Amino acid sequence: MFVVANRVPVLPDWAEAFETRFRKRAGEIEKQPGFVRMQILKPCAEGLPYVVLTTWQDEAAFNAWIKSEDFALAHQNPMPKEAFAGKPVMERHEVVIASGN
Repeated sequence: MFVVANRVPVLPDWAEAFETRFRKRAGEIEKQPGFVRMQILKPCAEGLPYVVLTTWQDEAAFNAWIKSEDFALAHQNPMPKEAFAGKPVMERHEVVIASGN
């Protein structure tokens, strides 16, 4: 499994707009080959970023998605720069241990 964590520092006044963008796209990423799950984690304390986690069967599946038309569509018309407290940071992780349901 392969997990991508995108840490996005959204300013409080823009939080609802950020969440709405994902709600409107819900169901689209699920159509991608190799997609496992997506989670949008809302910070519980001010000053922390949102974390967008996507899980893929492997890195190749993720790389294929970022080259897809759906990825381009999902990332057109980004939120304005003033919505963010800084630049997003994308982290790529390979799962070495997992437990749970």
